[in-house]
Amino acid sequence: MSETATAGPITTGVLAEKTPEKIVLAVPGTDYRLHLAPHGQVDASLNDRISGTIRASARRVDVILAGGRYIEPVFGRPRRVQGRVIAGDIRQNTLTVLACVPMTVTLMPSQRAGKFAVGQMVSFDIEPGASFEQAH
Repeated sequence: MSETATAGPITTGVLAEKTPEKIVLAVPGTDYRLHLAPHGQVDASLNDRISGTIRASARRVDVILAGGRYIEPVFGRPRRVQGRVIAGDIRQNTLTVLACVPMTVTLMPSQRAGKFAVGQMVSFDIEPGASFEQAH
């Protein structure tokens, strides 16, 4: 795990809907339509490709031994995520998880990023308010 903060992983999708309170990110090659809070200005028109970082706050993260990568529900606010740890940041207490898209999740205070290893499969619920920050 890294001890220093790094930029989040980049996710690319299509802007399917945009309001001041949310964007809907359509993930190419899937049926996913993720409802995310915009973090900062999203400078794109509907149906434009956009790239950026998805961030969320995780409830308890569990290591799992079997299963695939997913985000539930397919349409709407992300509530449950399962995927593979691809990075971690000890100082920020975050994990980067590859589900259908990569996302950076902040762990709850009782869990430490250093206790997880790159390559582990994890499963967790996320708090309301998952956000998308457009890359510029």
